[in-house]
Amino acid sequence: MQLLRSFLLTSRFFLALAALVIGLTVAFFLPGWLVPLQLALGLLALLTLLDAVLLYGTGGGVFGRRVLGDKLANGSDNDVALYLENRYRFPLQTQTIDEVPHQFQRRDVLFRAAVQPGETSVIRYQLRPTKRGEYEFGALNVYVASPLGLVRRRFRFDENRVVPVYPSFLQMRQYELLAASNRLTEVGVKRIRRVGQSLEFDQIRPYVPGDDPRRINWKATARRTTTPEAADALAVNHYQDERAQQVYCLIDKGRVMRMPFEGLSLLDYAINATLVVSNIALRKHDKAGLITFSHQPGTLVPADRRSGQLRQLLEVLYRQKTKYLETDYERLYLTVRHQIRQRSLLIMFTNFETLYGMQRQLPYLRRLAKSHLLLVVFFENTELSAYLNAPATTTQEVYNQTVAEKFAQEKRQIVRELNQYGIHALLTAPQNLTANTINKYLEFKARGLI
Repeated sequence: MQLLRSFLLTSRFFLALAALVIGLTVAFFLPGWLVPLQLALGLLALLTLLDAVLLYGTGGGVFGRRVLGDKLANGSDNDVALYLENRYRFPLQTQTIDEVPHQFQRRDVLFRAAVQPGETSVIRYQLRPTKRGEYEFGALNVYVASPLGLVRRRFRFDENRVVPVYPSFLQMRQYELLAASNRLTEVGVKRIRRVGQSLEFDQIRPYVPGDDPRRINWKATARRTTTPEAADALAVNHYQDERAQQVYCLIDKGRVMRMPFEGLSLLDYAINATLVVSNIALRKHDKAGLITFSHQPGTLVPADRRSGQLRQLLEVLYRQKTKYLETDYERLYLTVRHQIRQRSLLIMFTNFETLYGMQRQLPYLRRLAKSHLLLVVFFENTELSAYLNAPATTTQEVYNQTVAEKFAQEKRQIVRELNQYGIHALLTAPQNLTANTINKYLEFKARGLI
């Protein structure tokens, strides 16, 4: 039974058989063709039998396996590699079907490759998940055919595996590598000149040309030994950027974050950006923390910069689920008031579609801004922006663009009104969320606002 399940006839066999059937039909009227066609039919049967012997009776085979990471990154292109090893003594034409998780809804995961005897072929492709959670991969099916191409044998490799999809750690690593090589400008992060000071004393060291004369420590200079080498040496105070400042990302899990963009919800964009910003904050020697909120208090991760903090944030972000109900900002304010005692930078990821919707929550935002540096991040409606840029040719289109402009103008009005009350606001497109948020964080650091 297992043999029959793996045995398939190819389209080449059926084409040849169809041609012979047509020929035999014509031979009914042309008797001279009958014998050659009968011989051809016998030859086809003989070649098919020979092809089956080559694939099943020569002791060869094919080995296949799927290689991918222990987890996938949500919203990013994840690499998958398929390895096919030809253990026959003749070249193979292969067709490989990988049973990817149903969440991808892909029907094009079929790959053709020619594999020489004794060699291994590598097939690479990418998968882009758009939801966090567990994804189940099925078997790896490899169909092989000999040079005759009349019979195809199926090899099925039990590669069943459940792989979790986490917030985009690939995006986080990309920003980390670019930051290490001073190339963040390639992804939209600006170079920001320091315009203020937020410094703490580090040490006293000898003066070198270029040091600020105002930082000369005259008492320390006077205490230095009057040796010939140190007689004219000055001592200066050395300062470094103030460290261990608290940075909290506040993620709204309410219904306003359900809107999709390129397959991902705004909530998942906020979660991916939170992971990157937290990593950047830790690299800047700040403390990173997390608060999620919706109709009831969510998860709280106290700000810290210990070695396992980023791993804890990743695990907490992975487990976030929501019913997309109306958000309760009053409970958020009470949570922050009782749990965060030190002045911190609060980066709130939410979405306001109307000015009235923001004004309903404004009293709680103002209270948060009294004790902390508050940055409210919300999203542009990119579909409206594309609609506004399209030419209007009919009265209906002009009317629709007028309504769209009203909504776009209301978003800009929200930014202005928040700024009036000393609340920093960032209106951004979802695809630019991470870079724009990092720019704001670095700007606050440069200006010494935290």
